[in-house]
Amino acid sequence: MDQHTLRPPAGAKRPRLRRGRGNASGKGTYSGRGLKGQKARSGGKVRPGFEGGQIPLIRRLGRKPGFRNPFRTEFQAVNLRDLQDRFAAGDVVDGE
Repeated sequence: MDQHTLRPPAGAKRPRLRRGRGNASGKGTYSGRGLKGQKARSGGKVRPGFEGGQIPLIRRLGRKPGFRNPFRTEFQAVNLRDLQDRFAAGDVVDGE
């Protein structure tokens, strides 16, 4: 198998949809945009987080800073100097 002979499996690639090329194409007139409205206009899109005039989620949430991660792993600080005095070489050292 060579890199220049690789092909995607049959049916994986679909031809690009050409919109707005006459009514006979099935995607003419409104070209899949529906009728009127902001999203039907050229360049018409809403900014991220816009909820149609409703108070956005970011403003509805509380204003307290910070975040507590429920999946946080707790670590214990251990000085190697202390381990030298308590354990012999080859002993198993764990949290207990």
